[in-house]
Amino acid sequence: MVVDDNSYSLRLTTQMLLGFGIPTRQMCLGAEQAKQALMSQQVDLLIVDCEMPGMDGYDLVRWLRSSGLEPNAFTPVLMVSGHTRLSQVAKARDCGANFIVARPMTSTVLLERILWMARDPRPFLKAGNYMGPDRRFKMNDPQNDREERRAEVRRKKQAAAAAAAAEQRDGTAA
Repeated sequence: MVVDDNSYSLRLTTQMLLGFGIPTRQMCLGAEQAKQALMSQQVDLLIVDCEMPGMDGYDLVRWLRSSGLEPNAFTPVLMVSGHTRLSQVAKARDCGANFIVARPMTSTVLLERILWMARDPRPFLKAGNYMGPDRRFKMNDPQNDREERRAEVRRKKQAAAAAAAAEQRDGTAA
């Protein structure tokens, strides 16, 4: 399902998907139309524009994740935005989206993100008012240079570093 209030962007995205052999079963020109469709049919992938009049894409994804509509509540969601400031990336993450892509997007980037979502091992969780893929990430990805936030992983790394330093110190002192 592709949701976008701009009919040109909607057609462009569906044509890119068709180029990959992915037919779009549902095209919606707004969040309200998408909500109705999501209540009546199952979708495998949701590509949604972030900024739409009325209910925006963030609100749609938040609604979907908390709707209890199985299996649609667990559908991978790719958000598309003309502006991908850090605050908007965080907003997409916090509403329950899997990824956000900046416009103009190429077909290569779109396919790459779809494949990332297909291979995404993150479990879904419900924590407070959040429902969606685990917002934490593992640091074993060499392309990911962000600092690890999980305390248990940081402690293990610190303990391993301290043990290695002690071993090196003891080995060189003898």
